Amino acid sequence: MTLKPSTKPMKSRGMKGRAPTAAERALHHDMAGLGCVACLLDGRVNPWVSIHHIDGRTKPDAHKKVLALCAQHHQQDDTDQLGRIAVHPNKARFEALYGSQESLLALTMERLAGSHNT
Repeated sequence: MTLKPSTKPMKSRGMKGRAPTAAERALHHDMAGLGCVACLLDGRVNPWVSIHHIDGRTKPDAHKKVLALCAQHHQQDDTDQLGRIAVHPNKARFEALYGSQESLLALTMERLAGSHNT
Protein backbone atom coordinates (compact mmCIF):
# COMPACT_ATOMS: atom_id res chain seq x y z
CA MET A 1 0.00 0.00 0.00
CA THR A 2 1.40 3.39 -1.02
CA LEU A 3 0.46 6.49 0.93
CA LYS A 4 -0.07 9.70 -0.96
CA PRO A 5 1.01 12.99 0.61
CA SER A 6 -1.87 15.01 1.94
CA THR A 7 -2.99 17.96 -0.15
CA LYS A 8 -4.76 19.54 2.82
CA PRO A 9 -2.91 22.37 4.55
CA MET A 10 -1.77 21.53 8.07
CA LYS A 11 -3.86 23.14 10.76
CA SER A 12 -2.32 25.10 13.57
CA ARG A 13 -2.37 23.83 17.11
CA GLY A 14 -5.86 25.21 17.60
CA MET A 15 -4.84 28.84 17.93
CA LYS A 16 -6.97 31.36 16.12
CA GLY A 17 -5.68 34.30 14.15
CA ARG A 18 -5.01 35.33 10.61
CA ALA A 19 -2.53 33.51 8.42
CA PRO A 20 0.90 35.12 7.99
CA THR A 21 1.38 37.33 4.93
CA ALA A 22 3.97 36.49 2.30
CA ALA A 23 6.35 39.02 3.87
CA GLU A 24 5.84 37.47 7.33
CA ARG A 25 6.42 33.98 5.94
CA ALA A 26 9.63 35.25 4.34
CA LEU A 27 10.73 36.66 7.71
CA HIS A 28 10.02 33.29 9.36
CA HIS A 29 12.03 31.55 6.65
CA ASP A 30 14.98 33.92 7.14
CA MET A 31 14.85 33.49 10.92
CA ALA A 32 14.72 29.72 10.59
CA GLY A 33 17.80 29.92 8.36
CA LEU A 34 19.74 31.32 11.33
CA GLY A 35 18.87 28.35 13.53
CA CYS A 36 17.68 28.26 17.13
CA VAL A 37 18.52 31.54 18.87
CA ALA A 38 18.73 29.89 22.31
CA CYS A 39 21.10 27.17 21.05
CA LEU A 40 23.27 29.97 19.64
CA LEU A 41 23.54 31.46 23.12
CA ASP A 42 24.47 27.98 24.41
CA GLY A 43 27.32 27.89 21.87
CA ARG A 44 25.62 25.37 19.58
CA VAL A 45 24.16 25.52 16.10
CA ASN A 46 20.78 23.85 15.64
CA PRO A 47 19.09 24.32 12.25
CA TRP A 48 16.00 22.27 13.19
CA VAL A 49 13.56 24.93 14.36
CA SER A 50 9.93 25.91 14.54
CA ILE A 51 8.51 29.40 14.78
CA HIS A 52 7.48 30.49 18.28
CA HIS A 53 5.08 33.43 18.60
CA ILE A 54 6.18 35.67 21.47
CA ASP A 55 2.78 37.24 22.12
CA GLY A 56 0.10 35.01 20.63
CA ARG A 57 -1.16 34.89 17.06
CA THR A 58 -4.05 37.34 17.08
CA LYS A 59 -2.55 40.67 18.13
CA PRO A 60 -1.34 43.22 15.57
CA ASP A 61 2.10 42.27 14.22
CA ALA A 62 1.91 38.90 16.02
CA HIS A 63 3.58 37.16 13.07
CA LYS A 64 6.51 39.60 13.26
CA LYS A 65 7.08 38.94 16.97
CA VAL A 66 8.48 35.44 16.62
CA LEU A 67 11.58 33.43 17.42
CA ALA A 68 13.15 30.44 15.73
CA LEU A 69 13.49 27.79 18.44
CA CYS A 70 14.36 24.10 18.35
CA ALA A 71 11.91 21.61 19.88
CA GLN A 72 13.92 21.42 23.10
CA HIS A 73 13.81 25.19 23.57
CA HIS A 74 10.25 25.56 22.32
CA GLN A 75 7.92 22.97 23.80
CA GLN A 76 9.82 20.16 25.46
CA ASP A 77 8.27 19.06 28.76
CA ASP A 78 11.38 19.46 30.92
CA THR A 79 15.06 20.30 30.79
CA ASP A 80 16.96 17.77 28.65
CA GLN A 81 20.41 16.24 29.19
CA LEU A 82 22.09 19.23 27.53
CA GLY A 83 20.37 21.65 29.92
CA ARG A 84 18.03 23.11 27.32
CA ILE A 85 14.97 24.71 28.90
CA ALA A 86 11.78 25.12 26.85
CA VAL A 87 9.92 28.41 26.82
CA HIS A 88 6.38 27.02 26.96
CA PRO A 89 6.45 24.92 30.15
CA ASN A 90 9.24 27.00 31.77
CA LYS A 91 8.94 30.61 30.59
CA ALA A 92 10.45 32.15 33.75
CA ARG A 93 13.41 29.75 33.78
CA PHE A 94 13.89 30.18 30.02
CA GLU A 95 13.96 33.98 30.29
CA ALA A 96 16.20 33.89 33.38
CA LEU A 97 18.76 31.93 31.37
CA TYR A 98 18.45 33.50 27.90
CA GLY A 99 16.93 36.93 28.52
CA SER A 100 13.50 38.22 27.59
CA GLN A 101 11.90 36.97 24.43
CA GLU A 102 11.90 40.56 23.18
CA SER A 103 15.68 40.75 23.67
CA LEU A 104 16.06 37.47 21.77
CA LEU A 105 13.94 38.94 18.97
CA ALA A 106 16.21 42.01 18.89
CA LEU A 107 19.28 39.73 18.73
CA THR A 108 17.69 37.75 15.90
CA MET A 109 16.89 40.92 13.95
CA GLU A 110 20.49 42.12 14.39
CA ARG A 111 21.74 38.77 13.08
CA LEU A 112 19.37 38.99 10.12
CA ALA A 113 20.53 42.52 9.31
CA GLY A 114 24.14 41.33 9.48
CA SER A 115 23.46 38.36 7.23
CA HIS A 116 21.84 40.63 4.62
CA ASN A 117 24.86 42.98 4.63
CA THR A 118 27.34 40.26 3.68
